[in-house]
Amino acid sequence: MWKVYKYNGMYIQGDLISQHKTETAALKKAKKEIDFAYAVKAEGRGEKLIWLDNKEHAPVGVIVKKVKGGT
Repeated sequence: MWKVYKYNGMYIQGDLISQHKTETAALKKAKKEIDFAYAVKAEGRGEKLIWLDNKEHAPVGVIVKKVKGGT
């Protein structure tokens, strides 16, 4: 499940905006709700991340998917 989070002034993974089954649906919702210019994909321990940055490359949100069996 892909979860879209918006920066709330204190945490990048602050306010949960929505949950989606596909990455493309999550990106569409993020584009509608969050004003971001760059999306950077990364993989961490047990999760896939898409960092959402504004024009100045400051983080404004993140899309997270937990992955089973991640190390």
